Amino acid sequence: MSETNTRDVSTMLQAKLRCVTPPSEKQLAQFKEFLSRRYHTASAADVNLTLETDPSVGGGFILSVGSDEFDWSTRGRERQFEDQIDGARQRASGHADQEKIMSVMQAAVEEFHLTAKASEVGTVETVGDGIVTISGLDHVQYGEIVLFDNGVKGMIQDIKSDGVGAILFDQEGTIGEGSHVTGTGKQAGMPVSDAYLGRVVDALGNPIDGGESIKTSEYRPIENAAPGIIDRQPVTVPMQTGILAIDSMFPIGRGQRELIIGDRQTGKTAIATDTILNQKDKNCICIYVAIGQKSSTIAGIVNTLKAHEAMDYTVVVASTASDPAPLQYVAPYSATALAEYFMYKGKDVLIVYDDLSKHAVAYRALSLLLGRSPGREAYPGDVFYLHSRLLERCARLSEELGGGSITALPIIETQDGDVSAYIPTNVISITDGQIFLEQDLFFEGQRPAVNVGLSVSRVGGAAQTKAMKKAAGSLRIDLAQYREMQVFTQFSSDLDEATKNQLAQGAVLMELLKQPLEAPMSVSDQVISLLVAENKKMIHVPVKEVKDYQRDLLAFYADQHPEIAGEINKSGRLSEALIESVLTAADEFASIQEKARA
Repeated sequence: MSETNTRDVSTMLQAKLRCVTPPSEKQLAQFKEFLSRRYHTASAADVNLTLETDPSVGGGFILSVGSDEFDWSTRGRERQFEDQIDGARQRASGHADQEKIMSVMQAAVEEFHLTAKASEVGTVETVGDGIVTISGLDHVQYGEIVLFDNGVKGMIQDIKSDGVGAILFDQEGTIGEGSHVTGTGKQAGMPVSDAYLGRVVDALGNPIDGGESIKTSEYRPIENAAPGIIDRQPVTVPMQTGILAIDSMFPIGRGQRELIIGDRQTGKTAIATDTILNQKDKNCICIYVAIGQKSSTIAGIVNTLKAHEAMDYTVVVASTASDPAPLQYVAPYSATALAEYFMYKGKDVLIVYDDLSKHAVAYRALSLLLGRSPGREAYPGDVFYLHSRLLERCARLSEELGGGSITALPIIETQDGDVSAYIPTNVISITDGQIFLEQDLFFEGQRPAVNVGLSVSRVGGAAQTKAMKKAAGSLRIDLAQYREMQVFTQFSSDLDEATKNQLAQGAVLMELLKQPLEAPMSVSDQVISLLVAENKKMIHVPVKEVKDYQRDLLAFYADQHPEIAGEINKSGRLSEALIESVLTAADEFASIQEKARA
């Protein structure tokens, strides 16, 4: 009787060798000797090695011991080479010199040595709805990329004592119970480069606009620590939206996070897209992130940007409503990694998250499928951290780090104007102010439908030009008083002269703040309009004619007094002499209009 048969097989080291051509007796003995040394058995005789013929291995072999796997197959060797090249590409990404990059890559090829490295292999227990539970991967990290045997990638999102949970970045395909999965030791990353400008990509950075593939030479982790306090500087440089109601009363600065909140169909996306259009020739890169939107809606936005030549400085990252929840969850983090690439190169970036309500819903779906305990409104307990770690990455960097910035315009959809719901209150507490769009104002024709009372910018005048601050003056107070007066006097017929003037002035200001879509205003046009209106130079104009009057007035300034706009744009200040010039020109225009009517 052989020695193997006299031993208790259950106490021996169990191993499996998969290959196409069975090994010779000498090779078999070498395998057992290797395993004996590796796993500290008494001798090679204590190793029970099972042979399995597997054509899918190709050349070489795959040696499995428990959850450890030594991959010397054709695909395993290819993967080793790809990993070596990826590492070299990341090391070379900081170099601008093409020759330097090529030399680093060449050195990587020359130094490459194949080895049958041990890797941990897990087994799929369950799969469905983009979620996979895995046993056997005892040493993976949260956020690590794992690779399934059909080539699909996933990311570890849940770690428990009896296994791990992963989200899939593709359809399940041929993944089923018993499929093999290996850890890669890498965190999820986003390929980045300047070539992304003008493109529409998915949540993983793959182009979906029908164009050519995007050449990249650097990867950034999608989850990255936010800049520390020392690495930041105060928000003092304005980010002009071109929307009079916002730039005058709720100014946004570069590096700020200003929430746009309101019910569906109240113009939230319109404000964001108009802000992108206004960044033309302002040395600002824009990134629009569509989360859970219809493909037709995203196509409409892309066409709008193209029509105004805004795609030249814009990237659209789209995760549509038909995409699985994991991709919707990853999309804003991937887009922020791309924004950080530009920010650390010293550039200013505007990023629009449209919208974080759907992002939270996608994360809730993942969490419930992973078996996490639901909390308020069935959201998991860490849903606040979901958005805080995303939005805190937006900052204005110190001059030592290049002075770049990321300005965020997150969008949140409310139900019936309820800003006290769970997700709205979370994001309000994270951001530096909010622009609240009211449904009633929208239906009254006040567009943008900004509610002056509930909207606020916590950076405020610090990110506003001196000229705009002086011109806006008491605009918010005047509008608040007008709304209050309007409510009290709607049933009264006998009003004194002062009240009538206040109502007339308020009506003119409300009409002045109306602005058509895709028509952002320059700073000089905003300042002139506000100065003329605030000094009651339009109070005599019928409300329905205010917008026409404003258009003709600005055309008059551009034609007859171009030096006024030039001075405002150049200095950013309003001297007493300049204010006098503006008001004198307004009187001149009014007299011309009066003569024309006569």
